[in-house]
Amino acid sequence: MGIYIESFPSSSQEVIEGRAIDLANATAAEILSGIQNAGIVGLGGAAFPTHVKLSIPEGKTCKYLIINGVECEPYLTTDHRVMLEQQEDIFMGLRYLIKALSPQKVYIGIEANKRDAFEKLEQYKPLDLAVEMVLLPVKYPQGAEKMLVTAITGLEVPSGKLPIEVGAVVINVATTAEIGRLLPHGRGIQERVITITGPGIAKKGNYLITIGTPLRFILDQVGAEDIKEVFMGGPMMGVSVSNLDIPITKGTSGIVAFKPQQTLENQAEYACIRCGACLDACPLSLNPSQLGILAKNESYDLMASEHHLLDCFECGSCSYVCPSNIPLVQYFRVSKSIVRKRQAKAKS
Repeated sequence: MGIYIESFPSSSQEVIEGRAIDLANATAAEILSGIQNAGIVGLGGAAFPTHVKLSIPEGKTCKYLIINGVECEPYLTTDHRVMLEQQEDIFMGLRYLIKALSPQKVYIGIEANKRDAFEKLEQYKPLDLAVEMVLLPVKYPQGAEKMLVTAITGLEVPSGKLPIEVGAVVINVATTAEIGRLLPHGRGIQERVITITGPGIAKKGNYLITIGTPLRFILDQVGAEDIKEVFMGGPMMGVSVSNLDIPITKGTSGIVAFKPQQTLENQAEYACIRCGACLDACPLSLNPSQLGILAKNESYDLMASEHHLLDCFECGSCSYVCPSNIPLVQYFRVSKSIVRKRQAKAKS
């Protein structure tokens, strides 16, 4: 479903102030309510409602609050620019998060290829804020929250569980900045920073774009020429779009456009040769080869019950290294969707 909004030529474009969340006096519940009312979601790409993630289940406590500034997806530099230009918003958002969660330790994780952002945040870090900056080695897919929890705390999130199982909550750095920018004014999220890049883009860069803007309009403005394929998100975890009239959403972290010479058409898929490359590449030590065979046989329940299908966070490493051109991650996305539908139906 889509909503078409007709512009009013005489509009002042004024952004109306709402009910501000006063940091000094707000309770944890009021902060979560403010985040929910602002429509803030995970801006790293998942778009999971932030107030839900911050609602700690009964019997659990937040020991570690981790701000995710890793951004390891190729091409994307959205979080990098936010860290370089929105330090005040990041630390204000961090104050709200600390008050809402009362963590024992607070970390900001940044990969070593963003040393300038690391130094910038270190420079502007308030003296009264107990935050440990962690510079991490560059590797993919370290930006996945389970990987980041292990990299920073040394703890491993159990199979099928969320980071809160080991006392950790992971929040994207751009999400943190939005919390710090919107809650003091009681405003809702209306725009976000998006990386627009790729061989098919003439004016590459990071742009502040209104949510709901049609993709076709954006591509016209940045000089997209002779493009064959467009990804919403990065090339590893993003999704190739089939229609340029779709809108930008809160979860759109990047737009990557490729020309015909960078794409492969009608690439033949061959039988699995049992080389084990996908097993070596999988960061969760799953067996993508076996999962792929089960997916072809539509053995979805077996994939979930015995081969930990739902632990897969679709990093795309297995598809990238497969010499037989088997689109493993696409198989897993479809399989996970079917399994979740079946599980939801069983509960109803």
